[in-house]
Amino acid sequence: MGAKTIFLPMATLALWTLTVLLLIPIARFKAGAQGHVNAGDFRYGESDRVPAHVRLPNRNFMNLLEVPVLFYLACVVAFLMQTVDATLLTLAWVYVALRVGHSCVHLSYNNVMHRLTLFAISNVVAVTMWGLLSWRLLN
Repeated sequence: MGAKTIFLPMATLALWTLTVLLLIPIARFKAGAQGHVNAGDFRYGESDRVPAHVRLPNRNFMNLLEVPVLFYLACVVAFLMQTVDATLLTLAWVYVALRVGHSCVHLSYNNVMHRLTLFAISNVVAVTMWGLLSWRLLN
């Protein structure tokens, strides 16, 4: 296994994020065509007139740009430190699976407890990755 393999989970999460990004204009244009919103409803973000199901893809996209930044950075740091191994790679893939799962729940049946569980576990994985990197840096 080469150190470059750490970029595969990164690329997968980036592609997933871009996929969710595509859902935003689809939801907005569909709502506009149905007369639920107009362009002015997005002048300063999303007005109160924007229905929740139209806001959802944007909120999920924002979720994919918040904590995952720490994931991406951990992967790059691992590569630069030359500490990519099976443990770190497994953690990276688990993180990606949890974030994709979180998005799928969020964008479909949207059960808050299911989302929270996936979100919380993914954060534990990110902290674990950083803990492992820190341990390796100090030793």
